[in-house]
Amino acid sequence: MADLTQRDITRLYNMFSSSITNVDCGEKCGVYNANHVPFCCDIRCVIPSVYPCEWEYLKYNTDLWRPLEKNDRYEETFNKLPENQVPLICLGYQKCQRNFRSLSCRSFPFFPYIDHHGLFIGLSYYWEYQDRCWIINHLFSVTTQFRDEFVAAFQYILERSAQEYDIFYHQSIIMRRVFGRMKRAIPLISREPTQELIFYKVSPRTGRMRRADGNNFGKYGYYYFAEKLPFPDE
Repeated sequence: MADLTQRDITRLYNMFSSSITNVDCGEKCGVYNANHVPFCCDIRCVIPSVYPCEWEYLKYNTDLWRPLEKNDRYEETFNKLPENQVPLICLGYQKCQRNFRSLSCRSFPFFPYIDHHGLFIGLSYYWEYQDRCWIINHLFSVTTQFRDEFVAAFQYILERSAQEYDIFYHQSIIMRRVFGRMKRAIPLISREPTQELIFYKVSPRTGRMRRADGNNFGKYGYYYFAEKLPFPDE
């Protein structure tokens, strides 16, 4: 992403540092992982990747990260990475240095959703993780501070990088195609800076937006079955 510099990365890290929720969501999802590791910190599930300028910043400021070489063990996950990013591996979630989390770590599982008219209207998520990610199954738990910082950070990125705008524009198109085939509305957290989160269901075909209750989005995977148990919090 040649449009951004290491100075931009420093600014982005400073403006986008809040936790996604007020609970330890890694602890919530880790109980369902065979390795008892948060899914977003397990490279069998998600390989962290950074912009080249971000990697230059990180390697001179922290020992948290090192490059991850492609191999058969992670080939399927590797193939999902954007071509313009550098795959990394960290020291492990128990040794996380919060100030040096990558932008992809800070934003996961969300990306900036761009509507039919080319406007960044809010946060939606990478749906392929809906069966594992606790946050996706508890959207109402996202804090307004995280929303505001996410919006500020990605507005900054999109205004400075046409390449990144195109990536998220096409990601949003793919989401509309996938959700259209599934006959599902797209869940959206509005970017509006309100005191409480505003949720919408977006028609993948027309873009029509309907207000939604954040508590009433569906559950998937482990969380779907856990909700059916007599004591779902067990």
